Amino acid sequence: MHHPLRLRLDRAALAANWRWLAATAGTACGAAVKADGYGTGGSAAVAVLAEAGCRDFLVSTWDEARRLGPLPTGASLSVLHGVGPDDVVDALASSARPVLNSVEQVARWRAAAPDRPCDVMVDSGMNRLGLRPEEVGVLNGLAIDTLMSHLACADQDHAMNAGQLARFREVKAVVSAKRYSLANSAGICLGRDYSFDLVRPGLALYGGIPRAEAEGKIAQVAYPEAQVVQRRIASAGESVGYGATFVATRDTELTILNIGYADGYLRCFAGHGGGSVGGTRLPLVGRVSMDLVALDCGAAPGLREGDWVALDYDLPVAAAATGLSQYELLTGLGDRFERIWS
Repeated sequence: MHHPLRLRLDRAALAANWRWLAATAGTACGAAVKADGYGTGGSAAVAVLAEAGCRDFLVSTWDEARRLGPLPTGASLSVLHGVGPDDVVDALASSARPVLNSVEQVARWRAAAPDRPCDVMVDSGMNRLGLRPEEVGVLNGLAIDTLMSHLACADQDHAMNAGQLARFREVKAVVSAKRYSLANSAGICLGRDYSFDLVRPGLALYGGIPRAEAEGKIAQVAYPEAQVVQRRIASAGESVGYGATFVATRDTELTILNIGYADGYLRCFAGHGGGSVGGTRLPLVGRVSMDLVALDCGAAPGLREGDWVALDYDLPVAAAATGLSQYELLTGLGDRFERIWS
């Protein structure tokens, strides 16, 4: 089946990003592969990362765990949302560990599998998931592999970082676990005080820049490309696209690409987006439609139907231009992209 959209994925860049994060942290380095490997393809990302040396993987839900399929030899998987009232059967059938997030989840796991290892999330100040520090007494007797917490403001120089570190150290002193884990991608950049026994990068693995310390160290992994549907001319005075937001001041050669907001290329790219062919940039004109965009292709006279255009998708640059986060730019890329690892 032919796909008019493709996402070229750089295997070497993904592996190199993981190695840099591991070396910077100075401890075991896992990988968040939730949201289908941040849009890159979860199973393929696991294979690349495992070959690089990663042994600890994390997803959000039991359905995501199932979709990954068998893990590489020696690898383990944690399910971040824990074990809800409808998850017990799936959890018991899986080799993955639940990350227990509440008193209710602890009780549920203790009743279902009291001797089986689990992970635990403690809330050190984010107020999202996790036991409050005063609730950790309910963990007595559990076989905890990894006790973890999550940083709320690690991408900023924020007082919460040191505060969360201090609270996590206090919990670590009273809860026995095989390993302790606090840092995400940005947390790794804060320094080794945040590393503990395991770090859990996500965004930076896939080319996102979580903090200035990672600039020049983290390489782009995902390169979206779209195929030309048609080349046409908008005559001077004619408008292009919905809302007639662009009116040609001269005869303007256009290429119509097979991509739109249904593919995660959102309307906020209007006025900012574009693509390139052979190093020649082609600016986007008019609005982004559900399935199509128009680019000014006057600088690329040889561009024809069926040719491919690389979209401008440097993550920090695109985030600054559109107001989207780097996370949204990656995970929003839809399933109409053919994902090609090279």
